[in-house]
Amino acid sequence: MTRTLTLILALSAASPLALAQTTTAQTARTALTLSSAVTRAVTQGVDVTTARANLQKAQANLRAVRADPTSLITTLTQAEQDVTAQTASLNAAKLGAAQAAVSGYVQAFEAAQRTALAQAQVSLSERQLKIAQARLAARVATTLDVSRAQNALNSDRQDLASAQATLPVLEATLARTLNLPAGTDLSLAAPGGAPKLSVTLAALQAGLEKRLPSLVQAASGVNFAALQVNLADNDYTPARTLEDARTALDNATRSLEDAARAAQTGVRDAWRSAQDAQARVAVAQEAAANAQTALRNAQARLKAGTAAAIEVQQAQVQAQQADLSVQQAVGGVWRALAALGAAAGQDVTGLVN
Repeated sequence: MTRTLTLILALSAASPLALAQTTTAQTARTALTLSSAVTRAVTQGVDVTTARANLQKAQANLRAVRADPTSLITTLTQAEQDVTAQTASLNAAKLGAAQAAVSGYVQAFEAAQRTALAQAQVSLSERQLKIAQARLAARVATTLDVSRAQNALNSDRQDLASAQATLPVLEATLARTLNLPAGTDLSLAAPGGAPKLSVTLAALQAGLEKRLPSLVQAASGVNFAALQVNLADNDYTPARTLEDARTALDNATRSLEDAARAAQTGVRDAWRSAQDAQARVAVAQEAAANAQTALRNAQARLKAGTAAAIEVQQAQVQAQQADLSVQQAVGGVWRALAALGAAAGQDVTGLVN
């Protein structure tokens, strides 16, 4: 008890400045843009840090092998291939981290917008319920009309509660992706417009065996198998050893070709998705422009006395919904570009340095 009182007195005696600094530290928000989030993910993400450490380990091993005059050609080749593989893995880890950051950021930002929209919808439904109740009192509506309005309000309130509960979960997931401390309060700026896809499909499909870890590994398997054939192709190695080496080379070649076809199909599919996502932005923007026109018309009718205030409020909610649809379409482009970059082993978002 005495120790507890001592601690309370000590905290009470703390200087106002110290208490203010503590409060500020606890309430400070981490402001992020999409670009800064991706930069943090590709520099401080857990998977990227691990991949970087593995590359450094492989490079150190290669230096040691090269410095050893007794190293065999197979040992040296494997050490060189390991560095190549770890380099590709690091690049893939960065692109994967960027994809996760883009997806998490866009989802969290859109969740905040959905929460605001849900709140606006609840306000509209509350007003519609009051109107239904007033109409019932004036005997120009039925109890069924009021019941429907109440049910719509209850549904909208549940949607709002769901949106409010989802937002902190998505923000926590984003913070974890960015390797930020648990409980970090995030302030997210709008993602902004995504860049146009300028690189061609053929360019993205070219050189996949040098960028994708799975293909790099498969290509290394072919090269190492070819080395084994060369080493066994002489008059002092059993013929069976040479035959086995050639079989291994054939198998490795087939595996590489199959993996390459699968990778190219993956890039083509991701390319198609990116093209589709970009086309949907224009559609959403046109719908948003129409919603704004409808809102202005409703406001003009209200001013002229030919429309009720509830009609303007409905138009405002519809315009807000249309704006969210535009944001979702733009976010879809960002996610599609990040997915395409991961599939092709080459950044197309402009966010990965």
